[in-house]
Amino acid sequence: MSFEDDTSNDKQATGGHSSQPSTGAEPTRVDRRTLLRNAMGASALGLGASMLPREAHAHWHWRMHHHHHHVTTSFALAVLPDTQFYSRYATSEEGQAYQRQYGSTPYPAQTQFIVDNAAKYHIPFTIHLGDVVDQSKHPQQWAVADAAMKVLENAGRPYSVLAGNHDVLSALEFESAASQSSGTDAQRGSSEPYLTWFPTSRAAKQRTFLERHPSGWHEAHVFHACGVSFMVLSLSWRASDDAIAWAHSMIARYPMLPVILANHQLLNIANDGVSPLEVAYGQYLWDKLIRHNDQIFMTLNGHYHGGALLTKINDFHNPVHEMVVDYQMAYQGGNGLMRLYEFDFTRNKIDVASFSPWVVEKPKDSLKQFDRAWLTEPNHEFSIDIDFQRRFSRFTHFCHLPAFAGTPILPRVKQDLYANYTEQPEPVVVPPTSEQDYPLIAETVAHWRITSSAIGKAVAAGTALADLTAANPMQRAALAGAAQVADVAFTADKHRLSSAPGSVQFLNTTHQGPGRFSWFTTAANAPINAATFANGYTIETFIKIDPNWKAADHAWCNILTRFGNRGWLPGYAGGDPESPPILFAISNLREVQWEIVPSSSTKQPQTDWSGEIMLNTWYHLAIVNDPKDNSTVLYIEGAPVVRSVIGGNGIASVAASQPWALGCGWWDRAPSDGFLGSIGEVRVVSKPLAPNQWLTARRASA
Repeated sequence: MSFEDDTSNDKQATGGHSSQPSTGAEPTRVDRRTLLRNAMGASALGLGASMLPREAHAHWHWRMHHHHHHVTTSFALAVLPDTQFYSRYATSEEGQAYQRQYGSTPYPAQTQFIVDNAAKYHIPFTIHLGDVVDQSKHPQQWAVADAAMKVLENAGRPYSVLAGNHDVLSALEFESAASQSSGTDAQRGSSEPYLTWFPTSRAAKQRTFLERHPSGWHEAHVFHACGVSFMVLSLSWRASDDAIAWAHSMIARYPMLPVILANHQLLNIANDGVSPLEVAYGQYLWDKLIRHNDQIFMTLNGHYHGGALLTKINDFHNPVHEMVVDYQMAYQGGNGLMRLYEFDFTRNKIDVASFSPWVVEKPKDSLKQFDRAWLTEPNHEFSIDIDFQRRFSRFTHFCHLPAFAGTPILPRVKQDLYANYTEQPEPVVVPPTSEQDYPLIAETVAHWRITSSAIGKAVAAGTALADLTAANPMQRAALAGAAQVADVAFTADKHRLSSAPGSVQFLNTTHQGPGRFSWFTTAANAPINAATFANGYTIETFIKIDPNWKAADHAWCNILTRFGNRGWLPGYAGGDPESPPILFAISNLREVQWEIVPSSSTKQPQTDWSGEIMLNTWYHLAIVNDPKDNSTVLYIEGAPVVRSVIGGNGIASVAASQPWALGCGWWDRAPSDGFLGSIGEVRVVSKPLAPNQWLTARRASA
């Protein structure tokens, strides 16, 4: 049989239902016959069968499928996780970062894939999980998102969308039930950009559309596949209690439909990057909406970086499968990764795949080892066992249309993706054979590393951190505040590709109370203090964040800086004038931040950002500034980040007497924001270097 359902471009036949869009726009009605067919547990082939006694129905089911037990009846639900960086870094404001590197952008590649393959892979519907854009006040980003979603609209492919925290003007976090008095849709105005770019009238053009909440932030759809109807409830960031009540009412008005709940924030991911972690808002939705609505069998959310699955049991002793997925912190801001959820009615399971239709379209000479068309880790590719008939038995008589020529969808998707694409092999990793096994660079300004003889010894104030150039040694600064000698240690722990004997470990750092942290500095007359790197630079180091790092206590801890308020620089007109010329820090989201005031123009700072990095894991970081193309690129484990700078060059110095410091930052005339974790060797070179000249390379390869 052919799968028409909602993969057809044609409008569904109209029929009566009581739902009206809140703006008064003319609704596009859902096929009432299909709704009723699903409610009765009947299909075009199984209408009479559903009315037979149990024994006769079992015989009919066997008779219909006896000769087709090898055939698969399934459909694929498309899911677009946070697209915010795709929208941002395709704009001229951000130098069209994607177009500049690849000649194309990820967001429309995703929606075009759905359009091109909706019939082939039986994709009846698409769910967007929010954070459509990164900065809600930037129209260029909305324009990118608008164009990408119009690819679906112009082809008649229905979708739901919701607003994430980046899509609203004020994104207050949920803390408890008392938080519902602020930061929800009830407190937002009508001038929100999301409501301008994705109004109710636009949603109502989807043939699957039921209605939106009167606020315009939340929407309901019904799609049909294999003779089965599903409701999708999409709740935007911080749904008000009234919106939650509306969601209840939608479920109650369609009491025989299985429901997929989409939300931006519901389930988190633990620090191991794999395990599910419940959060207060997700528990609030569970208690207020999910647990006592048996029709909700599955939830989807973004917001938290990575992927995880949690199965909970509702008040009816039935499973609810909660899934979080968000790839924005992966290579290239997500690299076009999206998901398909294959609902396999034959084998009673939902197969989940994470893949990128954009990676396979990139120019072959641009591909890196970080480009992956298909993720195989168990939190990104997995199966959920679900007996659909039993799971839905409390509220509907489940019966799907059998297929006579169906094959599993996801294996075909993977095969087609790799038909003309080959992933780049992992580079050969050669560990160092000695402490000298690294490329020597004549333009090295400083190369700080511990000595093997110092490992295990106390690191008192005044203890030296050697510079292999001998020009700019550092020493531990005098103890301040609550700092203790034991807060710093020289250890043999290091990155596998570092040739240094070990690393400096910073312990017991806290921002609480008077603070407790330690650092090393160059001397006031060190030559590097005056260096401004007009010919570019390469700064490398190796770091490992302590497993006890917490955003509330250690956000914005600094790896390396140079002292002095950047507001003291001539002509400086940017933000945070109390900050230093270099912020090499770990953000509250565990992103690596490289923010400097360039020496070529000291008016404004410029910033590179990585994605989220893991705790207790060694990383090699390299920042390369090349005046030839005015670029400054941050590399994490050799991978260039998408949020890189095209702009000024060099690094400004406040004064030749202001030292460089390791293990801390600076705020308004004083050291601050100490690091928690380990910092390996650090090298500063006064020119841009290629990867085969980095500290991760071996001397013979340079």
